[in-house]
Amino acid sequence: MPARPSASRRTVLRGAAVAPVAGLGLAACAAPGGSGSAAATPTAPVDLGAESEVAKGGAKLYRDHNVVVSRDGSGELKAYSTICTHAGCPINKLQGTTLICPCHGSQFDAVTGKVVQSPATEPLAELPVKAEHGRIVAGPGA
Repeated sequence: MPARPSASRRTVLRGAAVAPVAGLGLAACAAPGGSGSAAATPTAPVDLGAESEVAKGGAKLYRDHNVVVSRDGSGELKAYSTICTHAGCPINKLQGTTLICPCHGSQFDAVTGKVVQSPATEPLAELPVKAEHGRIVAGPGA
């Protein structure tokens, strides 16, 4: 009697159908478009909003542009890419002035860009930022 390869094939296909569900967490960690962090941050100046949105000693996360803007105690604005330096995940959570990566839990100081909790070891990329006509503008050429 011939072997029934279709039965084992069905078993393999069933297993393959379940595997992508288990991998959803990994897909969430990929940079948008899978092109790396360079394309995920502004490539030209971007108007982020009113300068008054970032208080002294505070920070604001601009998820749509993968940017965080902070203002130190002296009032100086700083901007950083919010693409995690560990695995390229877009950071989507800001608690006070601490950015928290959803993929592996790396944490960064939004005022300095420095890592405050691993697994990331490299600081966030700093972006040019300025206040112009009461608006915050960040990105190359800002």
